[in-house]
Amino acid sequence: AMKLQSPQFQALFTPGLRSVAELFEKKNYELRIAGGAVRDLLSGLTPQDVDFATTATPAEMKELFTAAGIRLINNKGEKHGTITARLHEQNFEITTLRIDVVTDGRHAEVEFTTDWEKDAERRDLTINSMFLGLDGMLYDFFDGYEDLKNKKIRFVGKANERIQEDYLRILRYFRFYGRIAEEPGDHEPTTLQAIKENARGLAGISGERIWVELKKILLGNHVNHLVRLMYELDIAQYIGLPLDGNLEEFDRVTKNIQNLSPKPMTVLTSLFKAKDDVTNLDLRLKISKEEKNLGLFLLKHRQELTKAAGPEPLKPYQDFIMDSREANTNSKIYELLKYQGEEHLLKEMQEWTVPSFPVSGHDLRKMGVSSGKEIGVALQQLREEWKKSGYHMDKEELLSCLKKL
Repeated sequence: AMKLQSPQFQALFTPGLRSVAELFEKKNYELRIAGGAVRDLLSGLTPQDVDFATTATPAEMKELFTAAGIRLINNKGEKHGTITARLHEQNFEITTLRIDVVTDGRHAEVEFTTDWEKDAERRDLTINSMFLGLDGMLYDFFDGYEDLKNKKIRFVGKANERIQEDYLRILRYFRFYGRIAEEPGDHEPTTLQAIKENARGLAGISGERIWVELKKILLGNHVNHLVRLMYELDIAQYIGLPLDGNLEEFDRVTKNIQNLSPKPMTVLTSLFKAKDDVTNLDLRLKISKEEKNLGLFLLKHRQELTKAAGPEPLKPYQDFIMDSREANTNSKIYELLKYQGEEHLLKEMQEWTVPSFPVSGHDLRKMGVSSGKEIGVALQQLREEWKKSGYHMDKEELLSCLKKL
């Protein structure tokens, strides 16, 4: 038996958790850390969220907390067996052990159990099916720890059955593969077969749920391998990707962006050939307006808007920003530079601040230009001169320029 005593584990024992643990212990209810947090702790990471599992039913938990005068946060998890209690400025999400009675590929009806193995059995992947006692004792019914150490991603039990309980698990498999596996292509053939046979089930999953998973896949490792797999296993068409995605461009761009932390949409746009591809993605996944605009921007400018030859490679990008009338053009240009793999230019660009044009209509009036129309024309001409100078000319230089004009 394995007992964890890492600093990350010790750090979880806040005053809040100590109080919760005490309450459960008094009543002899078992309480353990569950799922992703266990996986993270065993990997030496500090978990973002910690979920707990217990043998106590929701009714028993409510009674326990209410009697102790602890505030419950009303979230809709109760019919799935989840109670959220708030102690010492911290939320504790605790779920009763359960068995899925009926599943339709999207939702499950559950009944409660006190059998830890039965609860582990309905979880998706072995690495997500472990529990950790508050004493550090590991409860691992499906060799999840072995798989984690060997960086293997496997479904609990039969892949086919797990996937049919919730088709989104296909994408979760990819996401964790991109997070944990060392090499691309290290899959069990039966798993890939099960994914292919059930790919169609993804058509019934809401776009929002798919987009959450897909974004994480796009930012993980092995993204090139995993997206190609989506095409090979017939998944792409059910999740809003173009049927004839541009995989050559995708290869190139996924190499370009390796260390540049792009936005998911920047990676994805490399698959697209036309505007319709963005529109179709949006129809299927309900992406945000900002994401949609970024996709359209990259499609439109990825080939034409490139660095200049000569001593000022950034000039075309800077000119674009200066001419743009839209908000957040800067961040779109950063994404374009990532897409193009221009790491050094990106750094320079991020340090560049947009200069403000030094001449105003007021200055021109002082010089005797009176009609509004003339002022407009003069300002436009001066802006052009300023632009040609690389935005270096100051007010005096520009105004003396006006005399020449």
